[in-house]
Amino acid sequence: MVVVNLLKGGGTALLRNYGPPPPLLPCNRNRVVRKMTMTMCGRKWPLSLSSPFSISLHNRHRHCTTSASASASASETPSSSSTPTVTTVIGGDDNDKEDTDMAMIKNAANTLDIRVGLILRAWRHEEADTLYVEEVDIGEPQPRLICSGLVNYIPLHHLQDRKVVVLANLKPRNMRGVKSFGMLMAASDASHQNVELLVPPEGSSPGERIWFGSADEKDNLSDAATPNQIQKKKIWELVQPHLKTDTSCVATLGIHFMRTSAGVIVCSSLKNANIS
Repeated sequence: MVVVNLLKGGGTALLRNYGPPPPLLPCNRNRVVRKMTMTMCGRKWPLSLSSPFSISLHNRHRHCTTSASASASASETPSSSSTPTVTTVIGGDDNDKEDTDMAMIKNAANTLDIRVGLILRAWRHEEADTLYVEEVDIGEPQPRLICSGLVNYIPLHHLQDRKVVVLANLKPRNMRGVKSFGMLMAASDASHQNVELLVPPEGSSPGERIWFGSADEKDNLSDAATPNQIQKKKIWELVQPHLKTDTSCVATLGIHFMRTSAGVIVCSSLKNANIS
């Protein structure tokens, strides 16, 4: 009888005989409608989704109010109305922030002057047991001297006449009496027991600039920052934690490949390794 009264607009009688109704949330309301539909499936009475009660969604608090149609005649058929729809977006703001942050880091990374280099000659540092000194062609009139702490990881003869990846716009550093004008970039595992130099693709030339992104982004690269800007803005410190190799040993910045016009930069065998 309660169901019949409710369907025929008997909201007032329901309130008088049984007291105020419990809060009717959208999820509970749908459950009641489904049950009423199953109960009356053998009858041909029209079943409206409207009820003598309206759902109010103000300030994220849900409560029931008595509808003006509650006092309507029992012979009147309630008008159809749509069930309120609440749409919740989960994590949208966080994803947007991550995308914005990575775009900023990528732009900063492409102000690093990273170039293909060719080691012309390498030798042991006379004053430091763990350092090599390399003479590297990076497309400038004179080769650069670069000191690298690779003695414990790479045999000296593996450095001779080898193509490498050079970070060229760092401030020069005095390393035990030898001024170093750049850094050879390498991948290392978590324990730092294994280190491998990054390898430019076949066909790349000494001095060619390396960037992060797709192949067609080469023509839109910004100018490289000066060594003073790199130091003042801490660009290397911002970018370096995001440099890694993927499962195919390709050097990446997040989802962006490290590349030249001839292809992507790789290392020999270290997967998911840090790059510095």
